[in-house]
Parts: sequence; structure tokens; C-alpha cells
Amino acid sequence: MNPKIQLLLLFCLLTLTASAQKDTSATFAKAKKDTSFMCNIGDYAPPLRVREWIKGTPVPGFEKGKMYVVEFWATWCAPCVASMPHLSGLARKYKSKVTFSAVSVHEDRETKGNTPEKLRAFVGAMGNKMDFNVASEDTNSTVKDWLRDYNQQYIPTTFVVDRQGRIAWIGDPLSLDTALKKIIKNTWDIEIESSKRRLADSTENYLGNLDDSLPSKVRRYQGKYTDLNDMGLPDSTLMVIDEMVKMEPKLKYAPEIARYTFTALLRTDPHKAYEFGKQAIASSYKWYAYGSIIDDIREDVRKLNTPTKEIYLLGAECCKAKIDRSPAYALPSDMAKIYQEMADWYRHGGDKLSAIAAEKKAIKLWEKDLKNSLNQK
Repeated sequence: MNPKIQLLLLFCLLTLTASAQKDTSATFAKAKKDTSFMCNIGDYAPPLRVREWIKGTPVPGFEKGKMYVVEFWATWCAPCVASMPHLSGLARKYKSKVTFSAVSVHEDRETKGNTPEKLRAFVGAMGNKMDFNVASEDTNSTVKDWLRDYNQQYIPTTFVVDRQGRIAWIGDPLSLDTALKKIIKNTWDIEIESSKRRLADSTENYLGNLDDSLPSKVRRYQGKYTDLNDMGLPDSTLMVIDEMVKMEPKLKYAPEIARYTFTALLRTDPHKAYEFGKQAIASSYKWYAYGSIIDDIREDVRKLNTPTKEIYLLGAECCKAKIDRSPAYALPSDMAKIYQEMADWYRHGGDKLSAIAAEKKAIKLWEKDLKNSLNQK
């Protein structure tokens, strides 16, 4: 590289580092302010406004002296459906002490308009795997009152309402057991939990703001998308990322940081990209990493002269994870495309047996899609 360009890049990097160090405390302070208005553990539960009750006994309100568990889920959400037997077990165990209810939300997001009839059929097919009250959301208020106001961006999400009508716990249904036992026994310190969550929300917002700032800092180094010979300046991208991660190590596998890191490494050292990708899909950000890695391989492999087999196998692994998390109502044609891409990558990676197995599944799904199309005519 030209020495003048190297000096210019170094100057820009030092300026960026100084600016970032100056702004870090301000970013965290802003994050704390941004999350201070959100509802939290210890606040009184909002009303449970639903469109209709599909199964069990309606819950018109939270009575003082009684406890409730409210689960938010969707038919297309694989982790939601997978957690239902566990929730049902707890519902049966604490039947005389706690009322369990599940409210279906976001059905229009992935199912392109899941009808009430389809929802009832789904719940009916689950049988005793959903052994509690089930309702569908009131689209005007349910998500806002519970998920948005409590800063819950994902499902499944479970709320526990204590005997005073307060929100006592919020989290993943598979982690409910310990907290529920303590809340039932009145040994749960709601004030401490509220403080913990407030700090966690501030930290999450702080990390999210830092992560979101990366694209604008490295955009100039990415090269022209339409020029297959323009690889950009991936080393410069990695320098910026390294400085950000040094200042805040928790950013290492954050969505934007991981995406730009993997792309830059893919263009400079595919083996290091593979190693980083494996670490990213083992991190707490793995659900972001799966999709990001698939997109990066798909888009950047056209610029690589000799893509390595391990990169293709990593992509196939991410495709499999995407399939495992696919919604219950995923279209056969959409699933077939994923299996087909996975088969291609297995083949390029040298795993012919897995490629054949994936291809067979793709063919079956294409046949199912064709059959569905013919039945609709």
C-alpha cells in the first residue's frame, strides 16, 4: 500500500479512536436515559386485552391474591412451540396456585395472515402440549401494552404477575422454573430484580447503539458491489472494528460487528473467517450470525477466486440452523430453496452424502409445493 495512504488511514483511525473513547460514557448515559421510561419489573401489570379466548377459561383481569403466568408466542416461532410442553408441565404442577395463559401475537408477520381458524386448528393439534388457557392478540393493544412497553423485542417471552398484581419476572419460558418457585414462596426480591433489569436494559441499549454506529464508520472501505475486482479495504474495516472491540469487548459478536468482521476476513483470510464464524454461531448472538453468514457467503463468494471448503460447510451448517428454526407455516417452496442452497454448499464443501440428503428433501418440498398449487386450481 502507498505509504501516504497508510499514514492517512492511521490518522483517521487515531481520530476515530479518540472520538469513540470520548463518546462512550455519553453513549451509556444516553442509553440509561432512553430506557428509564420503559415499564419494568415491579410495575403493576397492564390489562390483558385479547381478541378472543381459543382454549381454556378466559382471564378478564388479574385478581389480587392470585398469581398468573402470561406467555407470548406465535405458531411460526419454533422456539415458542418447543417451549410449550415445558410450560404445560409447570401449569399442571402449580395448577392450584398459578393461572397459565398464552397469547398468540405477530401472526401476520410470518404467516401472511394466519386466520383464527388456522390458529384454533394449530392449538387443537397441540393437545395437552398446550395445557393452559390460549388467546389471540388484540392487534390494537396487546403487543404495545406488554412487549413494547417492557422492551421485549423477541418471542417467546413470559411474564409472571404476582399476588399484588405486579410484574414479578420477565424472561424465556425455559428459564421460568426457579423464579416461579421463589415468587410462589414469597422469597423473590422484586426490588433487586427490578434494579438488575434496569441496568441490563441500559447496557443492551448502549451496546446496540455502539453496534449500529459501525456501518457509517466503515462504509467507505467496502468497495463497489458491482465491481467484482473491487474488494474494498477489508484491513481498514478490521482496524476500525478492533479499536471498537478493545474499548468494549462485549461488542465482538454483536450483529453489525460480526457481519463486517466476517465479510472482511472472508476477503483476506477465509480460514480466519471460518474460525470467527464458528465462534459467532456459538455466541449469544448466534441467531443473528446464522443469517448474516449465509448472506455474506452468498454475496461475497462471487468475489473470491478460491473459496475454501470449510467456508461452504459453515454456510451449510447455518442453513441447517435456519431450517430448524423455520416457522410451522413456512411455505414448501421457501424451505426447498434453503435445502437446495444447503445441498450446493455441501457439495462444494466435499460432503457428497449430506448434499444428496439435502437435495432429496428439496425435491420432496418442490413436489409438495406443486401439489398444493394444483389443488388450488
